[in-house]
Amino acid sequence: MRHPTGRGPARRRAAIAASAAALLTLAACGGGDDSTGTDDGGGDVALRFSWWGNDDRARITQQAIDAFEAEHPNITVEGEPLDFEGYFDRLATSVAARDAPDVITLGGAYPREYGDRGALLDLSTVAEQLPTDGIDAAALSNGFFSGVQYSVPTGVNTYAVIVNPAVFEAAGVPLPDDSAWTWDDFVAIAQQISDASPEGTYGAADPTSADTLDLYARQHTGDGLYSEDGGLAVEAGTLEDWWTMTKAMSESGATPPATVTAEVGGQPSPEQTLMGRGLAGMQFEWSNQLTALRTASGAPLELLRAPGETSGSEPGMWLQASQSYAIYSGSEHPEEAALLIDFLVNSEEAASFILADRGLPANAEVLEAITPQLDENTAAQAAFIAAIRDHVSEELIIGPTGSTETRSIVQRINDEVLFDRMSIADAAASAVDQVTTAIQ
Repeated sequence: MRHPTGRGPARRRAAIAASAAALLTLAACGGGDDSTGTDDGGGDVALRFSWWGNDDRARITQQAIDAFEAEHPNITVEGEPLDFEGYFDRLATSVAARDAPDVITLGGAYPREYGDRGALLDLSTVAEQLPTDGIDAAALSNGFFSGVQYSVPTGVNTYAVIVNPAVFEAAGVPLPDDSAWTWDDFVAIAQQISDASPEGTYGAADPTSADTLDLYARQHTGDGLYSEDGGLAVEAGTLEDWWTMTKAMSESGATPPATVTAEVGGQPSPEQTLMGRGLAGMQFEWSNQLTALRTASGAPLELLRAPGETSGSEPGMWLQASQSYAIYSGSEHPEEAALLIDFLVNSEEAASFILADRGLPANAEVLEAITPQLDENTAAQAAFIAAIRDHVSEELIIGPTGSTETRSIVQRINDEVLFDRMSIADAAASAVDQVTTAIQ
């Protein structure tokens, strides 16, 4: 998965901030409906439910809504789908106008942004209607901050290493044991593949990204990029260690030269990546990209755990909410809204329609139930998630307001390092300064 950043984040944050005082008031008041949302209680209730996506997502979501309404005939759900490009601008406007949907779909750092400003309900207040004991603890942590559970995952992915066995085999290099390999092993294997491969094929794509730094920092220090209070946790020394390793890999040919890395930098389509073109043995990527990369490369790509998972201070990998569901703090029907979310994330019936469209179910029983319905590529992702779920970090601190800028900051500075335009020490210090400024 790629963290959704949308467009115009500064404009959206301004719209959110403009309504901060009103939202805090709404949070204190909570919902005004006392009904339980059961079939026989409280009379008819109408809920609004917003999400982004294409027509296929709208169709399968409506199927799940229809099934929910059949189970709760006194509740009517009005879907509000929108294209991703305009979704968060519209949401910011509706929240500022105190007219947000009852159930809101969020992604990336938005649960924290809206939660910190009082726009989201504390889900512990509707725990009876929305039990979370079946949802993976690591995935739940995606929506937990400031001591409050503000959202629950629609589904999960994980950040891992995708490998091309054909590239390994052609180079005469065995696949690593991902239950034990280290970063030194990763470097050595990448070098072996590059040395034994045709020009233009590399042992690994350059691994630098905000997600990889988050993983690496957690392994080495116990803390990821951000602190619980919304500050920056990673220190310059950790970043220096990282860039010392990756700069040496680029110089030795274990990863591509700066020109190639810059060419495929940012967020390219799968077909543009080295892995998608069959030109890399290893690439860090979100697990839900496996299907697209297999299709692009025409190769039976596999997922592996990240190096260093068993040799560091703690695991660095985590289960990431692909999206999340939250309840508007001003909803007049918070309990009924919670029933809807419960149905969407904990019901095998809802999952039979949605499958992996919003990530693989974070509820292990639901995931197991729908796995036979998944295609071969998605089933491979499900098997990987099931295998690692007991071995990943249970602590994930969602980035604070402004953290959506970290990705581009890291990419820019990485280019400066690889092109020898900035020393590693200066790059690490600049990354700390720029990200700190962005999240203040």
